[in-house]
Amino acid sequence: SQLLFVIILLVVAMGKQKKTRKFAAVKRVITSSQKKKADADETAKFNKKKEEKEKKMNMFGTVRHKEQASSAMFFSYNTQLGPPYHIILDTNFINFAIQNKLDIMQASMDCLFAKCIPCITDCVMAELEKLGRKYRLALKIAKDPRFQRLPCMHKGTYADDCIVNRIKEHKCYIVATCDRDLKRRIRKVPGVPIMYLSQRKFAVERLPDTQ
Repeated sequence: SQLLFVIILLVVAMGKQKKTRKFAAVKRVITSSQKKKADADETAKFNKKKEEKEKKMNMFGTVRHKEQASSAMFFSYNTQLGPPYHIILDTNFINFAIQNKLDIMQASMDCLFAKCIPCITDCVMAELEKLGRKYRLALKIAKDPRFQRLPCMHKGTYADDCIVNRIKEHKCYIVATCDRDLKRRIRKVPGVPIMYLSQRKFAVERLPDTQ
């Protein structure tokens, strides 16, 4: 009778162990499938958000920083431009004027049919002084008392950056230059005409007909 009782206990214990193992195995399978499903749902949500973002980008275009337009540019022309014209002279423009034997003051008035005030920044003057004796005539012309001197308050003496920053702040200037890179930078600033040399005389681009 004792042996029979022990056998019955062993059978019951083995049955419980099998059931427990089976339950644990089933539970592990369910957890794994649920995790895969959750991962798939997250991936689908991420892809959906990405597609919506791309659609919006294509619809409205990329958002870029745009500088505030000057109040002087309310119409298609710059209302701050008008006689007497203030012309900022670049270093190479003065040199080209000398090579073509042109008087800057007279040639500017012949081009614009109005009074002109050539302006020299401190940066341009510093560049001419650094170039040495070869440009001593250009330096002498730049010191003409009829020319207006524009003081520079920034650090460094790179004239191109100085001129571009100045015309962005003040739209009342025409820039006289023969430098291609500087012309390209100035064309990105609306309402600022460019004076250059063409066929041994001064010419101007982007100057509106109506003032």
